[in-house]
Amino acid sequence: MIYVGTDIVPISRIDKMIKEKGDHFLSHIFSTTEQDICNKKASPSIHYSGKFAAKEAVKKAILSSKSVLTIPLSSIEIQNDKDGMPLVQIQGDDVFDIKNVSVSISHAGNYATATAILELQ
Repeated sequence: MIYVGTDIVPISRIDKMIKEKGDHFLSHIFSTTEQDICNKKASPSIHYSGKFAAKEAVKKAILSSKSVLTIPLSSIEIQNDKDGMPLVQIQGDDVFDIKNVSVSISHAGNYATATAILELQ
């Protein structure tokens, strides 16, 4: 079975959370690997927003599969391959049989958006 999730995030919303909550927000949502990736960018908020949208899109695809009832964003990690393409790592993915999960992230103007495709065995 294939499941799809999508999300859009105002970049200003994530930027505001980073400014107001700082490391508490970042550590609650993003892994140290994700933070390292975003903090190396010229505009970290744009990349945090993209990863946040990707996490939400993956979460929506997982929840729509009804494989689990809940999954915290912190258990979904969006890494990047050597070419910058997003890669999804899910902690506890042994709870359900994931064959493949892919995500596409885009930034345009004031928004970041992501779409995830989840394929179960």
